[in-house]
Amino acid sequence: MRMPILLMLVLGAATPAAAQRPAGYPRSYDALIAAARAERGVHVFGNADSAAMQPLIAAFRRTYPGVAVRYDDLESRDIYRRVVTDAAAHRPGADLVWSSGMDLQAKLINDGYAQAYLSPEKPALPATAVWKNMGYGVTAEPVAFVVNQRLVPPALVPRTHEAFERLLRDRRAALTGKVATYDPAQSNVGYLYLSEDQAITRDTRSLVQAIAATRPMLSRTTEPMLDAIAAGRIAIAYNVVGPYALARARRDPRIGVVFPRDYTIVASRVAFIARDARRPAAARLFLDFLLSRTGQTLLAREWLLPVRTDVRAPRLSREQQRPIRVGPQLLVNLDSIKRRRFLTDWRAILAEGAKTP
Repeated sequence: MRMPILLMLVLGAATPAAAQRPAGYPRSYDALIAAARAERGVHVFGNADSAAMQPLIAAFRRTYPGVAVRYDDLESRDIYRRVVTDAAAHRPGADLVWSSGMDLQAKLINDGYAQAYLSPEKPALPATAVWKNMGYGVTAEPVAFVVNQRLVPPALVPRTHEAFERLLRDRRAALTGKVATYDPAQSNVGYLYLSEDQAITRDTRSLVQAIAATRPMLSRTTEPMLDAIAAGRIAIAYNVVGPYALARARRDPRIGVVFPRDYTIVASRVAFIARDARRPAAARLFLDFLLSRTGQTLLAREWLLPVRTDVRAPRLSREQQRPIRVGPQLLVNLDSIKRRRFLTDWRAILAEGAKTP
């Protein structure tokens, strides 16, 4: 389990210089900047890696001297639990909540843990990225197949879901014990991605059966799968967070990343300002910076791919993308009856796959 990491950028001893209102923002934004400086800092819960966040936080500090950032790096389920328990205990918690657990974020918003804010950056965002002026999708992260390029020859690398299933069935003996994916019983993103697969195509069950027949490695998080791919213990992994895989592939030639041509799920890290934020002005300032061209460009350099289309970054074709909309439909995934049925079916498919001779 990943341990929380506290990243704190503290105020310097010198008197901070006046921060300038971003170009195109209303004059009233000067009052927000002043209020944020009076609050002196912002507390963020997030599950983007703290090391990847350092350049953005440093740039925020330079842009708004006098506003410190405390960033707690937590897993998505821990973020959800912390928000709920802090509110129940009337305990100071996060001012801004930012997580890749899209359905958990939607539930927190729906259950009243967020406050509305009309960001000046909203006009630059896709309509699918904003819900009720509360939930803001900050990134656009495609979901990938990841292969060990020494174990899977170029001619065999699947480019569609159908080709992936065909590879699994045609070469099941060679791939037994060599396939990986998230365990939806333990991984929130794994459950979300498989649920999206099922919503997109009825062929998902057949694909999952083909995966199960290989007796796959099941993972709670991304890193163990990428480590296993690099080491050659795993030949191919399914439904992996694409930016993490791209970042590893950039420095490790053994790793190949494929965004399927038939469709590629595009997920987002959703941010909202906490209902009980002690520093709401600083939270708004930080959210706007995340959504700004400057913030999005800095995220893109760390392979946290931007939701804005006016920032340079790797892009899929519009026809290829299947973005997960930020909105109430995400709540369906958290219905207890639906989840229980889904996981019962998942375990039955795995058990049947384990019996396959």
